[in-house]
Amino acid sequence: MIELYDRNAFECSKVTAQNYSTSFSFGIRLFHEKYRPAIYAIYGYVRFADEIVDTFHEQKQKQLIKKFRKRTYQAIENGFSSNPILHSFQKVVNENCIDFQFIEAFLDSMEMDLTNNEYSREELQKYIYGSAEVVGLMCLRVFYQHRHKEFDELVHPARKLGEAFQKVNFLRDIRADYMGRGRVYFPDIDIENFTEEQKRKVEKEIAADFAEAKVGVKKLHKDVQMGVYMAYIYYLELLKRIRRTTPENIMNKRYRVSNFKKLMLFISSWIRFKLGKI
Repeated sequence: MIELYDRNAFECSKVTAQNYSTSFSFGIRLFHEKYRPAIYAIYGYVRFADEIVDTFHEQKQKQLIKKFRKRTYQAIENGFSSNPILHSFQKVVNENCIDFQFIEAFLDSMEMDLTNNEYSREELQKYIYGSAEVVGLMCLRVFYQHRHKEFDELVHPARKLGEAFQKVNFLRDIRADYMGRGRVYFPDIDIENFTEEQKRKVEKEIAADFAEAKVGVKKLHKDVQMGVYMAYIYYLELLKRIRRTTPENIMNKRYRVSNFKKLMLFISSWIRFKLGKI
């Protein structure tokens, strides 16, 4: 029965999210249940591609990502894939009319990770758009499937939210990216001589991104607002922790939010949500 296969495919995407990110899977659980399978499917898809470029170093990664691109579009065209992650994703794409341009931009960014070790300002913006912003736009299309005017109004803040998230990840993973993969995402940073001035410049950019994103978070409908707001608060807390430390510490430690702190953030965020004070 295809219905059973569909359910199993979405369950595979859900398990993928739970295994790879407790924070994001928790945020997804805060959405109305009708949105959760689609968001799990989007997460599973992007995680699959990310694994190809960041983990499968003993494999022919360029060939793998090209095959992955081809199989993505075959699944969408056929309305089916024997790969459960691709199957759940194609259903979300087809049922929500997700723009192929978002998918293409995402896959282009994944390929950039296989060829680029350093990024210019223009290349960085292209990479962030494809690796983070369009993922948020896919989710936004699910949230506003037939509400095109509201979708259009939220595009800019959604992009800014994705940009803020990605830059925070770049900062806290700066040592691992450089030492483990030879990547330097920020064009204005000298990794060997990472200064407080350089750090503050990046942090100022990220704070501005968060401020623009907050406008959109406030406008989201209630069925999804709390989940997005929780992700916003979590990453904002990460930024605060990074701002309080030194460049030397960032190069030697990956900053995270403890489970206890996450619980405290959730409680305070839930209260603000219920009081309408997001």
